[in-house]
Formats: sequence, C-alpha cells, structure tokens
Amino acid sequence: MITGSAIHFNLKNQDLLLLPQKAIYWRQEKALIAADVHLGKVGHFRKAGIAVPLHMEQNELAVLSDLIFEHKAEKLILLGDFFHSDMNADWDWFILWRSQFPKLEIILIKGNHDIIDEAHYRHLNIILHDELLIGPFLMLHHPLIDEDIKDAAGYVFCGHIHPGISLAGKARQHITLPCFAFGDRQAILPSFGKFTGRVAIRSNKTDRIFAIAKDKVLAIA
Repeated sequence: MITGSAIHFNLKNQDLLLLPQKAIYWRQEKALIAADVHLGKVGHFRKAGIAVPLHMEQNELAVLSDLIFEHKAEKLILLGDFFHSDMNADWDWFILWRSQFPKLEIILIKGNHDIIDEAHYRHLNIILHDELLIGPFLMLHHPLIDEDIKDAAGYVFCGHIHPGISLAGKARQHITLPCFAFGDRQAILPSFGKFTGRVAIRSNKTDRIFAIAKDKVLAIA
C-alpha cells in the first residue's frame, strides 16, 4: 500500500507527481520515471562476503509494484544503473517480478553499471536506449555539463549522481536528504535504490529543489 505525501509539479506543460518513493509519475505518458535502482547490488555485496539483509532487493521491486498499481502506470522509464553489476541471484527475482507485468512497457536508458548482455533485457521485452526524447523531455543517465546542455534536444531528465540536499538545524546538526533537483534545462532524480549513498549538490537561485524526508516530498527552494 502506498502512503506518503507527493507534490504536483508542472514542467513544460506536463503534469508530474514527485513521489516520496523517489520516483516521478508523468500523467500524460502514464509513466513512472526512476533512476539508479541498482538491483543486484545486495547480491553483489553478499557475493563479496559483506553481510547485507536478504530482503532488501525484494523490497525495491515491491515498491515498484505498489507504484505501478497505485498510479495504473503503463510505462516504466529507468534512467540508467538499473542492475548494479553482472548477473547474480537477484536477477532471478527480477525475472519473476517482470512476469507479473507482461503488458508494462519498460524502457531502460543504459547507465555505466548496466553491463548485462542486452540479449537478457530483450528476452524480457525491455527496450534499451542510450538516450531517448519523449515529448519535451530528453531521457539520459549522466547529467550534461553546462557547455552541452544548451544544445540538448529537450529538457533533460537524468540520474547517476544520487543528489541530496544538506540541511542544518538550530542545534548545528546537519542532515543530507535525497532530493529532486530541477534546473532551467535539466532535472536530476534521486537514487531509487535504498542501498546507495547521496552527494550534496549545489543549487542555483533558479533551481527548484524538493527534498524527500521519510514519506513526504518537501519544497526546499
């Protein structure tokens, strides 16, 4: 069951719902957008002898399932680093999960961690791209630098850097929360995967920053 407080955000005349589960629902496309799921990272660490809770991988897929059902999504757009490494036992969980959504269109924008042979994705009816223009939005994995972004074919949606916003409390305590960062021409999505870190980003006065605190999305700037 989905709980929490989302924020409606209109961008380029498109209706977006910023979700506390660190994804976006795009109403016009009936699409969920998520970046940096990093499936297989748990299995990758366990394989290396690092103790990680066994349930973490299934939890990520369960959250995706809940979001698909809640919003009646017909499309899932993944902005790279969907699977963390080469195939391991966690891939079997994904095969089972995919079988529950045979009509769901899944688009993967390949990231630097997406090293699994493309044939395995095609076998599961997953469409692969290096970049993809959908409506006014250009879907990428890596953010564009300022010199390149002015020539982009559309407003960029990307991930890769796992953005966070650093907040200070009255008692000098600091916390870095995952966030959605919307600039003039580029939006960076938070890492969907829970087993990832985050990097505090600098924001310009024109940026819109939405922090994610537990089950709420909060407009910061």
